[in-house]
Amino acid sequence: MFSKSKINESGPKADESTAKKDEKDSGVNKPDTQALAPEPAKSMAPKAKPPASSLSSDLIVKGNMKSTGDIQIEGTVEGDIRAHLLTIGEGATVKGECVADDVVVNGRVIGRVRGLKVRLTSTARVEGDIIHKTIAIESGAHFEGSVQRQDDPLNSSA
Repeated sequence: MFSKSKINESGPKADESTAKKDEKDSGVNKPDTQALAPEPAKSMAPKAKPPASSLSSDLIVKGNMKSTGDIQIEGTVEGDIRAHLLTIGEGATVKGECVADDVVVNGRVIGRVRGLKVRLTSTARVEGDIIHKTIAIESGAHFEGSVQRQDDPLNSSA
């Protein structure tokens, strides 16, 4: 009268076969192929450049700053600054040495400026020496000091 079908199968053997089938389907016993595969190409791509560190106009910093990235100054800094690209905003004042691959001065610097490329815009006011590889001074910039060209201005301690 009653027949035994696989759908209604129950008991310890049925549970074991169902569990093994579920393990195969879910990949539980499969070897981890991701661990053996080489890293994806995205890790070989160049890292995205982080945004510039920025000091707002209401910030006053007393002390030296050093970064391998870019720094944008809008406030006041009393200390030396070293960066890859240093931009001094129109309302900014830096009292100390500015050292960077690229230095763009829109505001005021009281101290030495050293850079591979130094640019003084028309709103710049620099009171100090400039040691550079290349320099650009726009009409209207105020500059008091000496200018010296060097092939490696970043590593000189003149």
